[in-house]
Amino acid sequence: MAVLGAVGWYPVQPDVTADLDSLDTTLTTVEKVLDLDELRRRIDELEMQASDPDLWNDQDHAQKVTSELSHAQAELRRVSELRQRLDDLPVHYELADAEEGDDRASALADADTERAALRTDIEAMEVKTMLAGEYDQRDALVNIRAGAGGVDAADWAQMLMRMYTRWAEAHGYGVEVYDTSYAEEAGIKSATFAVKAPYIYGTLSIEQGTHRLVRISPFDNQGRRQTSFAEVEVLPVVATTDHIDIDENDLKVDVYRSSGPGGQSVNTTDSAVRLTHIPTGIVVTCQNEKSQLQNKASAMRVLQAKLLERKRAEERAEMDALKSDGGSSWGNQMRSYVLHPYQMVKDLRTNVENNNPAAVLDGDIDEFIEAGIRWRMAAGDTNDS
Repeated sequence: MAVLGAVGWYPVQPDVTADLDSLDTTLTTVEKVLDLDELRRRIDELEMQASDPDLWNDQDHAQKVTSELSHAQAELRRVSELRQRLDDLPVHYELADAEEGDDRASALADADTERAALRTDIEAMEVKTMLAGEYDQRDALVNIRAGAGGVDAADWAQMLMRMYTRWAEAHGYGVEVYDTSYAEEAGIKSATFAVKAPYIYGTLSIEQGTHRLVRISPFDNQGRRQTSFAEVEVLPVVATTDHIDIDENDLKVDVYRSSGPGGQSVNTTDSAVRLTHIPTGIVVTCQNEKSQLQNKASAMRVLQAKLLERKRAEERAEMDALKSDGGSSWGNQMRSYVLHPYQMVKDLRTNVENNNPAAVLDGDIDEFIEAGIRWRMAAGDTNDS
């Protein structure tokens, strides 16, 4: 016997019926928020722009168009595939119910596995609809700095940089490294890099704060346990509409020879650039390009992002000096990674835990990011509040 639910006919199992109806409700809400008709219209418009033979006369504009088109197409494809999978699930249960004995049990187990996977994917899509802050749709500028812990902290900072770049690569997001300051013995003192894809700032902003590592130090010849810290700062990349004007007279520009690993002329010419913004004391460096002009342009983008964040912080303080920022601000310890005496990564805000630190440090951080975005939404906190 079968019953009719929101997405079709399936065997009479109250828990399955309720779950499929719940998934349909969630996915329908996602489709409404994304406005699929408008998304299709925008794709058509971008495809026309992309087909213009003169598009690449302006490379920055061309890259923006092709990136937005690729993202929009992927978004539409992803939600369409989720709808198709949901529509197919009742058929899976119907076919399973027609089997007998062990074949029936196996087929039902397969259908349950697909239902659980579909729930995970729909909930992940739902999280993206929560990114509605003023700057959420921007690229992200990530700064990582070694904190307390000596050489272990420098090594930890480099491990975090690898974690985020591996996460970005797994999702097909572009990464552009602006500056890496290497420590003497191992690891890095600091690094600045951009992650490029729509809504990456809104996604990664939840990662801002202090990350704590507990392990047996590979740099201690007595094999003692070491606790080290690294700080992660996430900023929105500045757009031309932000009006962050920088007076050249307010800048001190220093050029010097790049340091650390590199080939060709990267370490043999004075191509690295350090910018000091005299009114605020903000200092940024960029040394990963061979050209001094390219490094200066990249350093200016980083400086603009820092000045934009400073401006936003001042505006927030003026609007509500007593308001807590929800625990996501720079310097707050937000996640603990324990490799000894047990294996666990725990987010201190959401209490999400993962007992496979190796996978997390290899970039498997989606569950932490999604839980963090939901936590921030429940707390009523946004990136531009």
